[in-house]
Amino acid sequence: MMDFSDALRQIKLGYAVTRDGWNGPHQKITMQTPDKHSKMTLPYIYITTVNGDLVPWLASQTDLLSNDWLIAEDVALD
Repeated sequence: MMDFSDALRQIKLGYAVTRDGWNGPHQKITMQTPDKHSKMTLPYIYITTVNGDLVPWLASQTDLLSNDWLIAEDVALD
């Protein structure tokens, strides 16, 4: 398990991360780096919800201070 600092490092390496304490399976956060076809111009973090929806994500105080972060997948995302 990791704290948020470690989780953020993993996100920057291309991995999805999740929290053991989150209330739904398959919830994870990932970083998106815009390309020339994107409407966004800077990297941002988004969450995959339990329903599979993708939405921008901001960390809560609980998320920032938790030590239950895990890599959500075994390999880096494309």
